[in-house]
Amino acid sequence: MRKSTKRMPKTKPPVVTRPGLLVVLSSPSGAGKTTVAGALLKREPNLVRSVSCTTRPKRKGEKDGKDYFFVTPAQFRSMIRLGEFLEWAKVYRNYYGTPKAWIEAQTSRGRDVLFVIDIQGGQALRKARPDAVRIFLEPPSWRVLVKRLTGRGTEDPEAVRIRLKTAVRELAEAPRYDFRVVADRPAWAAARIGKIIRRARQSRKIGLFHGKGRRGMV
Repeated sequence: MRKSTKRMPKTKPPVVTRPGLLVVLSSPSGAGKTTVAGALLKREPNLVRSVSCTTRPKRKGEKDGKDYFFVTPAQFRSMIRLGEFLEWAKVYRNYYGTPKAWIEAQTSRGRDVLFVIDIQGGQALRKARPDAVRIFLEPPSWRVLVKRLTGRGTEDPEAVRIRLKTAVRELAEAPRYDFRVVADRPAWAAARIGKIIRRARQSRKIGLFHGKGRRGMV
């Protein structure tokens, strides 16, 4: 009986996708994290911004599903009961939370996720995901922070007073973060943060290069 000389096709090894990083960018309200985050996302094509759920009213120009998932307090409480948040917190008068399913969908495809969240959210995320790269964005000075908050014109004086009081406490948390970057120039700050992220991508062992509270490092 003649033996077949037909060769079996070689099986290609499976392509292993590197799980995406979680990058936390926190700062007191008014420090400029939204502006810096925008500049950072333009520099880093593999980085996507986390979309949080919130009960606060939609502001002019914001889009549901892009800026936030806007939900009612009842819906938010239901999501808490069902364990659908990676982290959640009540900030001032509203609730904010990070939906687990959305984050897992991004990181499983190798996308790095940027969390632009307040200090309280950053603390909660640290407990849920200790492997996250945590960056504290500092305002250039206290005077600049006050000017930014009072110059918004979107909140009543009482709300501004609460934010300033909270900012004092939040600034004291900076040394607890892995890195500290001053937001004096958005483009400069974005470049520094981008360098931190690229180094993290090169080594999943974050502990090799983390430096607690190092100001504007890299």
